[in-house]
Amino acid sequence: MSQRPVPRLLLIRHGETEWSLNGRHTGRTDIPLTARGEQQILDKREKIVGDGKLIDPKNLCQVLVSPRQRAHKTFHLLFDHLDNLPSHIFTEEVREWDYGDYEGMLSSEIHEKDPNWNIWRHGCPGGESTEDIGHRVDGVIERVREYHRKYYEEGVGTRDVLIVAHGHFNRILLTRWVNFPLSLGTHFNVEPGGVAVLTYNHHNLNEPAVNGLNLYAM
Repeated sequence: MSQRPVPRLLLIRHGETEWSLNGRHTGRTDIPLTARGEQQILDKREKIVGDGKLIDPKNLCQVLVSPRQRAHKTFHLLFDHLDNLPSHIFTEEVREWDYGDYEGMLSSEIHEKDPNWNIWRHGCPGGESTEDIGHRVDGVIERVREYHRKYYEEGVGTRDVLIVAHGHFNRILLTRWVNFPLSLGTHFNVEPGGVAVLTYNHHNLNEPAVNGLNLYAM
């Protein structure tokens, strides 16, 4: 058994936007954080980022960031005060669910068009199906677990991976991390700026677990 600390995936949702505030489905649309959304991140930065804190830059093996500006800005607000940014990649792999024809709509507006619609069962016409988003998230998890395996079994890299992403994406990742069906993501709430900690039970990389959800959310 490795004597190294058990690796972790730290998962953070971007701060508040106008559309996250009013409930509009925000996938491809590249809208900024609100002033309050920026302050949400700045207020918690000193509490969670730094030596010995929840997000310790020296422990970050890799950071995966959605290219949408709301996630991009959240990443920079978290780390720009440091002398050096942690290793990071802006990648479409961790973008939000593509809502297709339902982009920018409220759930109430969607249900006027299709009263039976449920995103967890039906996906998004003109966008990503549940199979599409599930396959994409599973690929991200596979990538993270390879980082973890190399660190834990071979001593390559460091302990933690961080993903800065979005509400639905994070809910699906939480669900698939513990090998639950994607549809159970409806039971996880992911607050703007909240941090989740995903790791493993019993020092065993075959026993994925969720240790924390919505930490430091405001």
